[in-house]
Amino acid sequence: MATTHQSAVVLVPPPEIWAPIQAIRRIHDRQFRRWMPHVTLLYPFLPRGALAQAIPTAAEALAVLRRFEIVLARLDAFRHRGGTFTMWLAPEPKDALVALQAALVRRFPVCDSVNRFGGGFTPHLSVGQARGEGELRAFRSEVEGWAPLAFTARSVTIIVRDPPPNDVFRPLAELPLG
Repeated sequence: MATTHQSAVVLVPPPEIWAPIQAIRRIHDRQFRRWMPHVTLLYPFLPRGALAQAIPTAAEALAVLRRFEIVLARLDAFRHRGGTFTMWLAPEPKDALVALQAALVRRFPVCDSVNRFGGGFTPHLSVGQARGEGELRAFRSEVEGWAPLAFTARSVTIIVRDPPPNDVFRPLAELPLG
């Protein structure tokens, strides 16, 4: 089955902790309008026509996993070709998110794209992009006083978007852990 960039499975922090994340994203993240704060688990995901069947399959995979605490304490960056960077918050514990993502990939093996990066799946919450070392250094100094945020991972969300210009992701289904 083919996948689409118009759906994804993500872990969305609770809205009550979004303010400091969005303050950074509003300035630095070109995808601020399209995506809510999230940790990508499966992307691209399945076409709209397959989502009604995918929801119970995903719910089964998540039913055996326990809720867990996440802390967003550390900032990091991915280096891309051409000297650009993606800046992100590192959700800890990493192992719990890797296990969560692996449980979903076992149910949806065609949706393993995020596993194909060098080093495999790296849980992260993107907060912006930088062009070159100078912008990266400026970003790091700007967020030097980042105060860690903690929340309980209680569910994952299947999100969908329409083609441009109405291409803002919105929740389709929220699936509980445990």
